[in-house]
Parts: sequence; structure tokens; C-alpha cells
Amino acid sequence: MTRKYFTPEEANALLPSVKQDLEKLQQTKREFELKYRELQQLKENTTYASVTGEDSFFEQECELEFMQIEAKSLIDSLGMKGAEIKDIDRGLIDFPARIGGEDVLLCWMQGEESIRYYHGVSDGFAGRKRLDS
Repeated sequence: MTRKYFTPEEANALLPSVKQDLEKLQQTKREFELKYRELQQLKENTTYASVTGEDSFFEQECELEFMQIEAKSLIDSLGMKGAEIKDIDRGLIDFPARIGGEDVLLCWMQGEESIRYYHGVSDGFAGRKRLDS
């Protein structure tokens, strides 16, 4: 598959859709973590199998599995748009680009109005530089 390179304008045009997917992904992650902790506590305080030998935690485990599928779908959706998720919790998203003939990543963090930074492919967030207008 050919790698798509974005201009800042193209990446900014995708931000509304990317923000929506990211927020859904963050919510799914929070719900998953909460439900997972609740299930672990329940398992610690309950006999695992019921009297009939059935798995008494099957429903909760199915819900967790569904949440994982939902999260993967959101991650795939972002990837199909060309966005690269770097940190779900902080809301860090990169878009491949070329500046001055060099491969870079346009860098956006949740809360920023638009993409105003980039960094080298191996530099990461700490190496962010401001885009020149």
C-alpha cells in the first residue's frame, strides 16, 4: 500500500472526523478499563463457576470483547484516513507529510484548534517544530 502524504490543509480538513473517532475511542477505552476492573474484583470475590458449571462471567467478558472490537474498528477508521495514533489518552495524532523533500509527521494534540506543528519521523512529540505559514 502506498503511503499517503498530507499537506497541512488536507490534514486540517480531516480533523473534525479524526476528533470524533478519537473521542469515541477514548470513551470506549475508559469504559473498558472500568468494566475490566469491576470484573476482576467480582472474580476475586465470587466463585468462578456457578452450581451448574456455567461461566458466571460470560456476559461481562462478552461486553469487554465487544468493546475491544469497537476500539479496533475506531483505530482502523483513523488508519484508513491516514492518521497515526500516537497516544490515545493524550490525544496525539500524526499525519505523514513531506517538508523540504524530507519525510516528517504533522503533529496534532487534542485541544489544539488546528495542526500547527510537525516533527521528524524518529523525533517524536518532544521534537515538535512550528509549521511556517
